[in-house]
Amino acid sequence: MNLHKKQNLAKWKPTGQAKISRRHFLKTTTAGLTAVGISSALAKAGFRLNYILSSSMYGTLPLGEIVPEAQKIGAKTIDIWPRIHGNQREQMEKIGHEKFVAILKQHNVRLGCITRYDLGPFKLQPEMNVCAKLGGNLLVCGGNGPKGLQGNGLKTAIKTFAEKMKPHIAAAEAAGVTLGIENHSSNLINTPDSIKWLAELAPSRNIGIALAPYHLESLGQSATDLAALIHSLGNRMVMFYAWQHGMGCHKKLPKQQELLQMPGRGKLDFTPILQSLKVVNYIGYTSIFMHPVPRGIPILPTAAETTVEINRARTYLQARLP
Repeated sequence: MNLHKKQNLAKWKPTGQAKISRRHFLKTTTAGLTAVGISSALAKAGFRLNYILSSSMYGTLPLGEIVPEAQKIGAKTIDIWPRIHGNQREQMEKIGHEKFVAILKQHNVRLGCITRYDLGPFKLQPEMNVCAKLGGNLLVCGGNGPKGLQGNGLKTAIKTFAEKMKPHIAAAEAAGVTLGIENHSSNLINTPDSIKWLAELAPSRNIGIALAPYHLESLGQSATDLAALIHSLGNRMVMFYAWQHGMGCHKKLPKQQELLQMPGRGKLDFTPILQSLKVVNYIGYTSIFMHPVPRGIPILPTAAETTVEINRARTYLQARLP
């Protein structure tokens, strides 16, 4: 995803906030605008979120029904998910890559990301070439490793993870894509400290953080905490999930309770988070996101209803952009 020129992440302490100046953020992130296809004219027009449509929001509906929804939610790109959350990655193979690209072109949408939690971080190299060939620039997965570590034990494990990732990061650089590691609750990269340590110990521009507030909220992180974390990460973020915990996503709930994961429905105030995204001039993707129960169904019964709900959340976010 070649978002940024090489930069040195400011030193930080696990119990405090990194001291990275606004001037430093603006300098490093502006340098990467062209790499993600954002013109200098757009940059001057003011900060905005770079929305991407996550195909899993529409369950296993056909690509031909999902792709047209991207423009309706203000997104120019799509994030393709495999089973169990969706099956659009499998659909790509079934219809063939040429037909997939034709569907994208028909609706003026580009491939932005392929999400592959099923492969994990160490089996992504073949997928890098597919992603790049089809015009994508980001692959998202979890950060596999031991769980429940803290302090020096956690930092050592992340250092080991970063070392193991080096050949995969090199392959990503050669393919022209970036690897996004999500802070998933069942992975090594989970807590704020683990996220920061990964950013420090894997400084390549071809690996970054896919930040999911949902999982951090479950660890007791507030909106202010999340804003501080975003400020410390700055241009190391490559995906931001506009997704809150609400009442969780692992047991079947009435739909209105399940939808509390969406921005503007649950208790999380996105205002300080959006303020921090603006301060660091965040240029990565933003996915308005949630998980339905069970996985693999649209968040609402139809594509049209799902799009309306995403746009409701988008209106909430846009109203709180500083």
